[in-house]
Amino acid sequence: MPIHSFIFAVLIFFASLTHAEVSDTNKTQADFDKQQLIAQKIKDYQYSLEAIESQISDENMWTKSYSSYLTSLDVKQNLEAIKKRIKYLSKHSKTAADKDELIGLISKENILASQIDKLKGTGSSAPFSDLITPPNIDKVPEIHNPFDILTGLSMIKTLNANLEEYKKKRESLVDLIDELKQENEIYKKILQLQPDNKQYAQIYKNKQTQLEMFERALDTMNVTMDVYQKRLDIAEININKGIEKQVYRLIKIGTAILFVFFIFFLLKLVVKKYITDNERFYMANKIITFTNFTIIILILFFNYMENVSYLVTILGFASAGIAIAMKDWFMSILGWLVIVFGGSIHVGDRIRVDMEGMKYVGDVLDISLLRMTILEDITLTSIMHNRRAGRIIFIPNNYVFTKMIANYTHNSLKTVWDGVKITITFDSNHKKAMHLVKEITKKFSKGYTDITRKQLNKLRQHYNLKNTNVEPRIYSFIESNGIDIEAWYLTNAYATLTLRSVISTEILDAFKEADDITIAYPTQKLHVSMQSEAPSEHNGEIV
Repeated sequence: MPIHSFIFAVLIFFASLTHAEVSDTNKTQADFDKQQLIAQKIKDYQYSLEAIESQISDENMWTKSYSSYLTSLDVKQNLEAIKKRIKYLSKHSKTAADKDELIGLISKENILASQIDKLKGTGSSAPFSDLITPPNIDKVPEIHNPFDILTGLSMIKTLNANLEEYKKKRESLVDLIDELKQENEIYKKILQLQPDNKQYAQIYKNKQTQLEMFERALDTMNVTMDVYQKRLDIAEININKGIEKQVYRLIKIGTAILFVFFIFFLLKLVVKKYITDNERFYMANKIITFTNFTIIILILFFNYMENVSYLVTILGFASAGIAIAMKDWFMSILGWLVIVFGGSIHVGDRIRVDMEGMKYVGDVLDISLLRMTILEDITLTSIMHNRRAGRIIFIPNNYVFTKMIANYTHNSLKTVWDGVKITITFDSNHKKAMHLVKEITKKFSKGYTDITRKQLNKLRQHYNLKNTNVEPRIYSFIESNGIDIEAWYLTNAYATLTLRSVISTEILDAFKEADDITIAYPTQKLHVSMQSEAPSEHNGEIV
């Protein structure tokens, strides 16, 4: 072999070796670069996973439920293992250590058993059973009256609020599923880069199981929401129908009541125009008002009385207790009927009422269903007994059955008998005194005497009157300290004190002008045994 051929062969050999080394070096660098790229991608994926995990908060209701579900599975597995170990030790425990272990396991079993019921169940939808179950729909209330309208509207508002809350739960589940899908996609990409990484493979498997469970819960929730929505629509339709019915009924009742008010308003205008007497106008006005409200109550009663027999039964059982508890009210209502329809007392009458040891004289201002209202005036009763006047006195109507009520102005009578008494001495001219008193009383009471005569003639149509003498009456009585002369005369029932004052002063002036008439007052006689002086007598003085 020529030398140059040998040298060429050697050069070729060394060139091939150099080329091989360079190729190996390039391959190693490429592999290193590839590993660096994979590591960088995995690192980027891990950053993305951390971002997603931060969005999937542990406070999320769905993840909390799922976490509780996994915990329950672990606890149940541990509990099963403990039970097997307890069963084994119960049969084969020989040493003291085995017995101590058995006691500890039994205690642990009791603790786990008491806690297991607080965790979620083991079914596929069990971890979300409370979340996917829609709120309960209570029984739809029946709208029977206007007050039920508020109940119906409140229930509609509650149902809509429950539906919105259920929708928010579904929306949060949809968002969670989207985030889990993104997370699973990242784990899938990581496994494609590192197919032999068992840790990521297990995590990916668990995430797939978790995602499938949430998707099943979402499917269940979608179906449940459709059914729940239809139930809510039916409930709302029923409530709205009841409300519409009640609104229509209220419109009818309102129209009827307005019509009744209009009719009675016209009646009051007619009464005001054609009745001039105040007493009759007041009574007619009261009757119209009472009838008006009675008709309105009957309209309401018959519109909202659904079951007559049921109402009668309730009233039958309640009537005894109500009658006892409200005895005074019922008696007052009965007394009102007696007063109004019996005609014994009218508004404007002057009456006297004896109640609880007191006497009240005043004018009737009003007669309501339960009581009479009187204005106390200044009268002889006020002066002699009460020393008060001007008060508003409320008299229960039931007093007409149990108390003394005197009417000074009953029916057509507007006058009453009143009298004054004056005492004269025994040596006075009593006949002259009686004549003077009679003339004075006739003079000042003549107008009332004529009025009373006419009033008594009208009163004969209702009562059997025997003594209709209306002239002043003068009486004399012998008393221990003189002769009492009493004059009785007719006067205005509302102003007795005025005429009494006038007549009293006139009689006093007349007696003072008469020389043979002396007004008597308590006197005493003293007999003094003295020769120089005879016994003396002085009216009202002691000598």
